[in-house]
Formats: sequence, C-alpha cells, structure tokens
Amino acid sequence: MKVLKFGGTSVANAENIKKVQAIVASESEEKKMAVVVSALGGVTDLLLKTADLAVKQDESYKDTLQHIEDRHLETIQQLIPITSQSAIISKVKQHLNQLETLYEGLYLLGEITPRTSDKIVSYGELLSSYIISEFFKVAGLDAALKDSRDLIKTNKHFGKAQVNFKLTNTNCYFYLKGAKHQVTVLPGFVASTVEGETTTLGRGGSDYTAAIIAGAVDAKTLEIWTDVSGMYTANPKVVKQAKAIAKISYEEAMELSHFGAKVLYPPTVQPVLEKKIPIHIKNTFQPHEVGTLIVQEDFKEELPVKGISNVDKIALLTLEGVGMVGIPGISKRLFEVLSQEEISVVLITQASSEHSICLGINAAETEKAECAVNEAFAYEISLNKIKPVIIESGLSIIALVGDQMKSHQGLSGKMFSTLGKNNVNIRAIAQGASERNISAVIDEKDVNKALNVLHERFFEEQTKQLNLFVTGVGNVGEKFLAQINQQKKFLKERLKLNIRVVALSNSKKMVFNESGISLSNWQEELAEGEAASLDGFFEKVKSCNLRNSVFVDNTANDVVAATYHKYLKNSIAVVTCNKIAAASDYQNYQLLKKLAFNYNVPFLFETNVGAGLPIIDTLKNLIASGDRIHTIKAVLSGSLNFVFNNFDNDHNFHDVVQQAKVEGYTEPDPKIDLSGVDVARKILILARESGYQIDMEDIENIPFLPQESLDAPSVPEFFETLKTHDTHFNNIYEQATEKGARLKYVATFENGKAKVGLEEIPADHPFYNLEGKDNIVLFYTDRYQEQPLLIKGAGAGADVTASGIFADIIRVGSN
Repeated sequence: MKVLKFGGTSVANAENIKKVQAIVASESEEKKMAVVVSALGGVTDLLLKTADLAVKQDESYKDTLQHIEDRHLETIQQLIPITSQSAIISKVKQHLNQLETLYEGLYLLGEITPRTSDKIVSYGELLSSYIISEFFKVAGLDAALKDSRDLIKTNKHFGKAQVNFKLTNTNCYFYLKGAKHQVTVLPGFVASTVEGETTTLGRGGSDYTAAIIAGAVDAKTLEIWTDVSGMYTANPKVVKQAKAIAKISYEEAMELSHFGAKVLYPPTVQPVLEKKIPIHIKNTFQPHEVGTLIVQEDFKEELPVKGISNVDKIALLTLEGVGMVGIPGISKRLFEVLSQEEISVVLITQASSEHSICLGINAAETEKAECAVNEAFAYEISLNKIKPVIIESGLSIIALVGDQMKSHQGLSGKMFSTLGKNNVNIRAIAQGASERNISAVIDEKDVNKALNVLHERFFEEQTKQLNLFVTGVGNVGEKFLAQINQQKKFLKERLKLNIRVVALSNSKKMVFNESGISLSNWQEELAEGEAASLDGFFEKVKSCNLRNSVFVDNTANDVVAATYHKYLKNSIAVVTCNKIAAASDYQNYQLLKKLAFNYNVPFLFETNVGAGLPIIDTLKNLIASGDRIHTIKAVLSGSLNFVFNNFDNDHNFHDVVQQAKVEGYTEPDPKIDLSGVDVARKILILARESGYQIDMEDIENIPFLPQESLDAPSVPEFFETLKTHDTHFNNIYEQATEKGARLKYVATFENGKAKVGLEEIPADHPFYNLEGKDNIVLFYTDRYQEQPLLIKGAGAGADVTASGIFADIIRVGSN
C-alpha cells in the first residue's frame, strides 16, 4: 500500500483538486492507496479567525463564515456535475450549520476552550475530504471516504493531542487492509479520544496523519505532495539559487523541518522512521520533477552540509548571576518552570563558568516566560544573587544541517567567518555533540542576508555575488557600468564573481532594484527614479542589507567622501576614485583605515593615483613584504602631462587646457589640476600609504599659474584668465625649450617631505619622453636603491579610471 498526502495549497481550489485527482489516477498500478488531504488552502486560518471574532462578539464573524461556505460551495459547483451536486451540497450545508451553531455559542459565551477550538477547526478537513472523495468517484476512481477520527485515537490534550499508537495502529491496519476500494480518502489533522471527542494533532498535523497511517500498515512509501519540488538547500523564496535535495536522511529531514523547512511537519518522520518507510516529497504542480527522497542511508560521498534553515520570531531568555555558579539544580528549576507553563525551548547555550544560561523560545511566549521565571527565582533575585531574567526579542535562528558535518573540520569556522564578513552579529551559538546541526541566533533583519551568504559559501560553485551601490554616473561612471556589462559573463565563468548593480545615483535621481538594474537601459531606470539624497541613499543601502555590499563612488565630491565612515561601520566595502577622503586630514584618513580593519571590510582607492595603473597596490605589496620607501619621484597628473605635451608654439595654453577638459582628462574644474592641488593629493596619498604621517599643509606647492587664475571664482572665469596671461605661459615654454628641456609637473617625496611643481626635465631624464596623458612613478626603496622600481602608463581618462575601479571591485570579490 502507498500513502499519499496532499497539503492545503494542493487542494486550495477546484483547479488544484483536479491535479490531485490526475496524480492519484496515475498511481493506478497500486492495488490500494490511502489519500490524506488537508483543508482547502487558508480555511483553517479562516475558521480560527471567525472563532476569534465570535468570541469578541463581533458580528462580522458571520461574514467570514459566509466566505467559508462560499468557498466550499463554489468548489463543489466547479468539480461535480450539476446532476450530482444536490446530495453533496446538502451534506456540506449540514456540516456548515453545525459550525454556525458552534460560532453562535462562542458569540453568546464570549470565550472558547481548546476542546471547542479543536471541534471547530476539524471542519476544514472534514469538508475538504468529503468533497474530494465525491469528486474522485465522479471522475472514475474507485474511492471511498473514511473519517480519520474513527482510526486515530488520542488523549484529551486538545490542540495538540498525543496519539495512542497501540490502539491507532490496530485500527488503521485492520481497516485499511480490509478496505474494499482502491482509494481511501481520509481527512488529515483530525483524530478523537476513545470517548469520541474530536481532537487535533497540531498545525501541520495532516503530514502526521499520513505518517501514522503509513507506519501502521507498513506502507511501501509515504508521498507528501506540496507546492514545492522537495526539501531545498534553503528557502527558495529567500535564496533564489536554492536547489532541491535529491536524497536526505531521516535525521537530516527532522533537523531541517524543526528549523523552518515548512514542507515537512517535524513529527512526521517518527512513525515511519522505525520501519524505514521512505518519504517522498513531491510537487503537485510539477509532478514529473524528482522531488526529495527521505531514506535511511549513508551519504558519505555527498556534501557535508545538506541544508540551511531558519526559525523566525525567536526571543532569547537569559538567566545570570554569581549565585548560579557551582549551585546544583538551577538548570533543573529553570526548565521545570518553563515546562509547567508549556513553553518549548528551541535552543540552549550555557557558558562553562555556569554564570548564565541562555535559552531560545518562541517570541509570543516571552511575557509568560519572563513572569514565570522571575517568580520562581524571586528569592535569589531579592538577594541580588541572580538578576531578573533578561529578554531579547526580534531574533531568528539559522542552522546548518548535515549528517556528515561531524567528519569535516572547520565548518563552524567557515559559517561564523562568512557571517562576520557581512556584519551579521551572532547573539548565541548551539551545537550538539552529534554535530548534525550548528545553530546561531541572529537579528531577524539579517536573516535574508545570512541565508544567502551561507548558501553561497556552502552550496554554490564558490561563485561570490557582489552587490554594487554606485553613485556618480558621469564619464567615469558610465564607462564603469559599460565595462561591467561587457565582462559580466567572463567574471562569472572564469573568476566565479557575480556582479550585480543594485543602485545608481547622480546628483538629481537615485534608483534601487534588489534584483539588479539592467545595464543595457540603466539610463531610463535612473531617469524614472526618486529624488537623490546622500542620507537617503545610505539608509536604503543599509536597509537592503545585502551580502557582499560595495559602495562605489565615481564622483569628486567632498560631501560624498564624508559619508564613507558610515558605510564602513556597516561592513559595506568602499571603492572610490574620489581622492578627497584619502587626502583629507590625517585623523580622518586613519579613521577610515581603522574602520576598514575593525569591520574586516575593504576600503580601496587604487584610482586615486594613476587612474588604472597599479601604483597603490604595488606600494602596498612593497610595504607588506618589509621594504621601506625612501624617495618617490613621479609625474602623477595625466591631465597636466597631456597639457604640457601638447602646448607648443602652435597651440596656445588656453586651447590645450580646454581640449583636456573636453576629452575628460581633467577634473570638472581644471583649476584643481593646474593649481597642483590634485597632484599634491596624490603624493600625499602615496606618502601615507608608505607609512608616513603627513597632511596637505606639509606639502610645498610651487605654483606656475598667475595669482589671478588661482583666484578665479568660476570655471569660465578661470579660462578667461588663461587667455589674459597667454604671454606668461609662452615664456615658461620658451625658457624650457632654450635649455633643450621639456615641461613636466613633478611630485617628489623624500626624507619625509613632499613638494609639487612644474620642472624643466632634461633629455637624459626618465620623465623626458613621457607622452600623451601617461603617468610615471619611481620608487626608491631599500631593495630598489640605484635603479628605482618604475611604473608607467596611461594615468588619466574615463576608460582607464573605470578599469581601475573595476580592478578594485575584483579585489573586493577576492577578499
């Protein structure tokens, strides 16, 4: 015999019930089948809601009762031919009239007992099983209905009755073995006492009903039909990459079901475990999919972690105090108090010092638990030996589950380090001696992030997803997005990086899409976004709470740079081409570096010096390997190099600077470049990264611009001064040409001091032949004393700057 159980979503409406009938009909090779069904989807909740309204003497309970009636009558009309409907409708209305009488009683009394509640909610399964059995008959199946209350006998613990297995097994065995029909339809969830009073097996009890019957008749298999294709490695509604588990052990299934895997009610496994009856979880709406097979097998060759699950709405109850240390019986008293209040403990952790005991309980029971525990330990509390119980709410439990976890070292370390890198704070940890389950209590707002990042760590092909929040989509930002779009497939296949742009912002608009913004039409999405706000942008980034989040700043804005500390404090990586933060006062620079270290999150600004050239990265590697920097000589401004390489007798200075601005080699305000401020920032950053404490005012800046140009209040006025002082610039050029030299704007750091200024470079100098917008850096170190380490290449332009930002993003992915 085979036992099939169909849940509420599988029998939610007439259309779904037809799918159930097709599945049962396809099992026609079975001589006999028991088909256990739940109430129509959502009806049990409606029955309880109606009862609550009636108890409160709210007459709107009649409306919800009418809705329940309409649901069932509509289902009959859609399933049963009109010629056969009369008797079925009459029987259903008889049940509904009884239900109405019960609700009228609740309305008059203004209270409800567990016994009455069981009686009321039983109607959901009684009605659905009757309608479904009648539909099976008219659809040509050899079917009959049997009331589960006649077979499954329990004690009088109404609400979650305990099964009398000896009597129940006998009833089920003799009835079903002697059944004359091929298909026996039974209502799930319901049972009765020996005296015939209706009881229920707890929410999810239809699974339990099916398992009880399967165990009693030694079924060949127990099939649980639901709305998903088996047990998943994680909740597929939260983790899009989750996949169905083909095979799993009974113990693993119980662990996952206890920790939130809703496709299986936890007690289900027990009745079939001893007899090793396989449980097959399948999808009513995709019946040809394999599903999950739960069996008693050893899966040594498979992954050590089978699934990741979670339990929400958890509270931590902590009892602590010096009066607990070395005192026998404290734990016993605590658990007895909770047991007497019928409060279930879902997690236990205790420090070896015995100073505190921490328990995880259902958040709905915190008030009752707090009162009971404080009352039980009132004497010790009055003597200040034990503190009043501490309650923390708004928590969830996440758990790694797998039979083979015990034989693999370092799993808990991987779990906790992965959570830590994503700023998921762990409030409590529990791990059994069997090592089949490692549980951690976290803030409920972090659950989605935690599940995704753990699934990525343990189940995906080490593909790391980076979620980018990008501000600044001008020349550099636009090129950056284009490069990501172009290389997305390559990064996923070759570097195992899945880069997703979640947010974009310019000075006017910002747009967020947690599923990822399309990089083929991001301009349109951004144009339709909401009004931009730096604080609003940060708050949204924080509220998204996505794993591996990266804030990317493509601006040159000081206000944006001033927000970096907020991102770093929330374990959000910062990648920027904006030099202002790293060149700000030394205390702020140190703060940002310290935050990055303390929160174990990257703060990368390679493009601050040399655009896409690996200057800072090379410098970091030199320092990390024990080398020391003595002198740095560099041409660090691609824009200035472009200007002085193109400025000659045939091109006036104003036009060359204008061309550099148009081609994107200068800052939006070219005065920043030509005044030497930009180069000063760069040498400052290199000096700091070399380990020196230095600020902008310590750098000697030798200007070549006239004072009028330096004082120009706007960009147009600045360009006008360049025309006015054309002779001044020509004289500078001619003086260098007469000496056979070329003009280069050079930054120097030596003996702890730095300076920037325009220099006449002779023909035998490494800087002489520097062309176009190229940069060059010479590092003189302990290892490179006579022949410096030289880095040379394009040091300006949107494309190369974007590629430098891209390189930093890849570094974040490798972190």
